Amino acid sequence: MFRADLRAIRFTLYDHLQVQQLFDLDAYAHLSREECDAVIDQCLRFVTEVTGPLNAPGDRAGCRIENGRVVTPAGFREAWRKLFEFGFMSFTMPVKAGGFGGPRAIGVVLSELQSGANTAFNMYPGLTHGAADLLEAFGSPQDHARFLTPMIEGRFAGTMCLTEPHAGSDVGATKTRARHLGGDVYAISGTKCFISSGDHDLTENIVHLVLARIEGAPAGTKGLSLFIVPKIWVEEDGRPGEPNDVATASIEHKLGIRASATAVLAFGENGRCRGILVGGRPHEGMRQMFRMMNVARIAVGVQGIAVASTAYLNALAYARERLQGSSVRHFKDPDAPRVPIIEHADVRRMLLEMKAKVEGMRTLAIKLALHADLAQALAATDEGRAAYHEGQVDLLTPIVKAYCSDQAFRVAELAIQVYGGAGYVEDHPVEQYLRDAKIFSIYEGTNHIQALDLVSRKLQSRGGENLAAFLRQLGEFVERHRVHPALGVEVAALGEAVGALQRAGGALLELFTGGRVDEVTLIANPFLEIMAEVTIAHLLLDAALVAESRRAEADEDFARGKVLAAKFYANFVLPGVHAKLAAIVGGDRSALDIPDGGFSTVR
Repeated sequence: MFRADLRAIRFTLYDHLQVQQLFDLDAYAHLSREECDAVIDQCLRFVTEVTGPLNAPGDRAGCRIENGRVVTPAGFREAWRKLFEFGFMSFTMPVKAGGFGGPRAIGVVLSELQSGANTAFNMYPGLTHGAADLLEAFGSPQDHARFLTPMIEGRFAGTMCLTEPHAGSDVGATKTRARHLGGDVYAISGTKCFISSGDHDLTENIVHLVLARIEGAPAGTKGLSLFIVPKIWVEEDGRPGEPNDVATASIEHKLGIRASATAVLAFGENGRCRGILVGGRPHEGMRQMFRMMNVARIAVGVQGIAVASTAYLNALAYARERLQGSSVRHFKDPDAPRVPIIEHADVRRMLLEMKAKVEGMRTLAIKLALHADLAQALAATDEGRAAYHEGQVDLLTPIVKAYCSDQAFRVAELAIQVYGGAGYVEDHPVEQYLRDAKIFSIYEGTNHIQALDLVSRKLQSRGGENLAAFLRQLGEFVERHRVHPALGVEVAALGEAVGALQRAGGALLELFTGGRVDEVTLIANPFLEIMAEVTIAHLLLDAALVAESRRAEADEDFARGKVLAAKFYANFVLPGVHAKLAAIVGGDRSALDIPDGGFSTVR
């Protein structure tokens, strides 16, 4: 069953990160903490009562194709209708587009609750939100009237169509074609695969955002354009037209998120598929699509946090109830009473690892969203501060996507381990959490792609100023709290880890300047992990300091939990950065030098 810890969430929002500062800015002055809390409470009730109960049945039923159209599991259509009646999906959309204009920091919490309750269901509105955000930013007024408004209202859904059979991470190899018909209308032909929410029965129409190459356009990513390709054509006055020659060739049978239809889509098999050039601007498809991709990458990180959180809380509840064995203090006494497994040291270790990672990752995602909110709110009045916040969004996005998705699988695995054999069977939810979580490290750019993005682009962005600002903040924190009576040792350990991060960055720079790019790709993932673990340790320690300072006005156990989670992470997880640094500076090329036949003689 879905579980959420609103107390921990609210501590992160208001006590630690001070999200309420946003309501003093013009961009968010129309909202208040009380209103945002009410939306969070309402969202929790909705997912607990509506989408959460559909999670396991939807996983068992999956999706199917009937008469050429995908049929979603029972209850999904009604859940979709109720979701858009409540307006959760339009919370962060601009007021001028029909949304509430709410902060992304609160939007992260709403997304966590929805994805944690039912990851597969939330794929449908989540992608619709991303597509709507792209159209709001780049679409023409006509695009807004024909497509954006119905998407915000929930009458149309949306997708992102990049991947092709021979163009996965290599987007520049896209073969889908666009032939000019007149104005901004083009004939579209090609096949897209692994399209999440590619077809379903939840809405009257689906708006596909399709990357394609206009005839005569340059090769590679620079020649790609983005098109609005509705499943059902929409006339200029908004009336539905004829089917637009978009066919669902098949849907995938997957390890997890089975209730989310992952489709192979054929565009223009009969020569009658039309698309509208987004904003009327050719060859800007990648720039436009990257907006949706970056939103989606952050959303995947939040998916990971969501699944990790409910997996942890379910394991915690089970550990408190499950009686097994006696206390280690009485292990020689056969008559000693049986105790809940939460009293066993190794179970406590696993639970504390889960707690620390979940709470650290949640803080990271909300902090990234807060940076985005501040960048937007300050853009017109303080360009310097806005640029700083925007730079931190760029720097942290690959970390949120990669680290949170990797650790979601690890936390789900630990949850199963806490359950023991009971966690391996379908009577409990944690096995589904593990299956659902595996895709997070793969889609929206594999985690290696995220690591390459970090080391090849994000570290050097704005002349390295984004990274420099990040490191300055860490250094100031360490110097300010190095002698703290309760956490000084752990803060000092963070300082040493920051030094390891800087040395790893220096090693990367040497490889780049020496032209040894193949070795950069070999160590990109460990570098991202170092940066992520340093970041999480900093956030956990900062949260612990806040909890310590407010212990008198808070629950003693809650504050103690924050402090010990930070200590655990600093002492059990953070030391791993030094091993990763040793691997990075060691220069081992074994993975590059081994011949293909050296892996195995088996063919």
